[in-house]
Amino acid sequence: MHERLSEVLSPYKGRRDALIPILQNVQAEIGYLPDEAMLEIAKTTGLPESRVYAVASFYAQFRFKPRGRHTIMVCRGTACHVRGAEKILEETERALGIVEGETTEDKKYTLETVACIGCCALAPCIMIDEDVEAKLTPKMVSEILDGRAE
Repeated sequence: MHERLSEVLSPYKGRRDALIPILQNVQAEIGYLPDEAMLEIAKTTGLPESRVYAVASFYAQFRFKPRGRHTIMVCRGTACHVRGAEKILEETERALGIVEGETTEDKKYTLETVACIGCCALAPCIMIDEDVEAKLTPKMVSEILDGRAE
């Protein structure tokens, strides 16, 4: 990891003004922001570690844990909510053995909720990567996940 970090960080030596692009580039290279990377970013920029963590933790785009190969987003928008999104989330958590915000042990899935995915007429729905699964029932969740076995 050290070599990958060195390559990404080398153009930013002493560049305190480029913290967000640095965080974005490191995350793009590694997939998330591990502690080792955060410390190297602080050293490279000359910023206090607390400042680097403060900025990274403020923005939702930055992650401190590795994500799964696939991301499942359960919609919690109004239309999905009134049509059973909570039961869809519960069944997804049960089927994967994780809760919202976690990644399966095998790093296959990361489970998130979102305010709205923009498919209100298809509620309740989830997105798996770029695919929308619509008009769901809890039973359908397990069938969909079983059908996606790699």
